[in-house]
Amino acid sequence: MELVTVGTGTVAPSASRTSACHWVSRGRLKILLDCGAGALHRLAEFGLPWHQVTHVVLSHFHPDHWGELPMLVYALKYTTVPAREEPLVILGPPGVVRLIKALAEGYGPWLLDPGFPIGILDVRGGEPFPLDADVNLETFPVPHTPESVALAVAAPEGRLVYTGDTGPSSPLARWATGADLLLAECSLPEEMAMDIHLTPERAGDLAREAGARRLVLTHFYPPVETSDPAQAAAVRFSGPIAAARDGDRFVIGGV
Repeated sequence: MELVTVGTGTVAPSASRTSACHWVSRGRLKILLDCGAGALHRLAEFGLPWHQVTHVVLSHFHPDHWGELPMLVYALKYTTVPAREEPLVILGPPGVVRLIKALAEGYGPWLLDPGFPIGILDVRGGEPFPLDADVNLETFPVPHTPESVALAVAAPEGRLVYTGDTGPSSPLARWATGADLLLAECSLPEEMAMDIHLTPERAGDLAREAGARRLVLTHFYPPVETSDPAQAAAVRFSGPIAAARDGDRFVIGGV
């Protein structure tokens, strides 16, 4: 299983970081965890086969995490040659069906009927959702917005846990126990700490409490980049740490 951090930024415009988007590939599966603004062009820039995406999974409904989704569907409809026939599955916390239907009222009926099969499903926490024969999606509520969830992709070779946007949460740490790779938001420096976002130090706490094998930091607002986020997280977590950039690649077990 491979992770590519396509977008490691936030809503803050940046020349080097686009909004939240992470590519997870394993065999036929090509999954986007969130799909924020700029994702489509970044996917092309990094040589990722965006036209083969099988699933888009949203962590919550702030637009820096889903704003590129209509553009993705539009591009799949009009720019794939030969025309796409494979289904696209859009998953998210309860309310994602309502969100996409509301968007279609403005964009037009093509968003729900783009000429290839499209499925939109509310995923409720507590039970794994099968993505493939031996790969499951897991979700867990986190303190950010009412619908916000952390996401996990679990395969025989390992478990990738993505926090989405979250504040500190011991229940999240317990749910993420043993993660082979913890992809954790790292929005703000410690002096700007909030209950609905993590700092590098608090991301380190989360990784330590979860017993994660590796910590990858993402979702950086500009103030947190004035220092060294990975070094700050290392004060609390002794395992391998990376402050991800757009386009960084990480392997979990065998690809």
